[in-house]
Amino acid sequence: MSAVKEGETKVKKPELLVTPHSVDSIEPLIATGADAFVLGEQRYGLRLAGEFNREDMKHAIGKAHAKGKKVYVAVNAIFHNDIANELDDYIAFVKEAGADAIIFGDPAVLMAVRAVAPDMPLHWNTETTATNYFTCNYWGQRGAVRAVLARELSMDEVIEVKENAEVAIEVQVHGMTCMFQSKRPLLGHYFEYQGKVMEIENRKEAKNMLLYDKERDNKYPIFEDQNGTHIMSPNDICIIDELAEMIEAGIDSFKIDGVLHSPEYLLEVTKLYRQAIDLCVENLEEYEEVKEELLEKIEELQPAHRPLDTGFFFKETVY
Repeated sequence: MSAVKEGETKVKKPELLVTPHSVDSIEPLIATGADAFVLGEQRYGLRLAGEFNREDMKHAIGKAHAKGKKVYVAVNAIFHNDIANELDDYIAFVKEAGADAIIFGDPAVLMAVRAVAPDMPLHWNTETTATNYFTCNYWGQRGAVRAVLARELSMDEVIEVKENAEVAIEVQVHGMTCMFQSKRPLLGHYFEYQGKVMEIENRKEAKNMLLYDKERDNKYPIFEDQNGTHIMSPNDICIIDELAEMIEAGIDSFKIDGVLHSPEYLLEVTKLYRQAIDLCVENLEEYEEVKEELLEKIEELQPAHRPLDTGFFFKETVY
């Protein structure tokens, strides 16, 4: 990738997608550079940074649209029959609220969208199986306009998918990776076994519940919500200093996942990625000069138990 010269076509600027914690987070995140948001409620969406009930969602969409930004609603939980039967009603609400797209993994959502909101754009996101462009295109032919790639892909694999995909491609560039999910409330069962009953509301809000691996000296965040128990990676992905190649390849959206981080942390990280993306597109030479400084600033923000790495982009991470 080279700096844009007079007469050359300017590189497309990717969307900066952020997962806010609350309605109050929307406007500050817009001010620091977010282009779009992922919202949802635990009953229908997986591993959300914040809980947005229907009224919250309406307010958040209104705030985002007033600034020309987009909102995507997560409907990507693992659905059993009881919840699947609610999808028509929920998706009809999401359409009425004005969401810009629905994030899905289960074909039950696709069927419900076709029934009650046939014009609603769909983003396919199963978190684990989007590993090749054939599968991305399969779901594209069935109505998806975007595929969210698995976090276990290398940089070369991501770029190869983009080169051959018939849909837009979204990649997570910052935040945690889920290593394990169980529909069972494992923490709750453990505490109840000990005779120390904790309400699920308290458990899901906890930021300091960690599994400690003494052999590797790793701490794995663990939390519960209505979808069960989730164990997260010991490190945060961070590729703020490796964005240029993916921008040149035309990746459509970069996601910052704020789950289990504070709103203040998310705000500062969003600001730094906004700077990095803008420089990559508008002044690559300056980006190359400051990218290490941007990485250092994020390292300063990191909690002591959350080191940074580049995930699977260069095959460094092994769970």
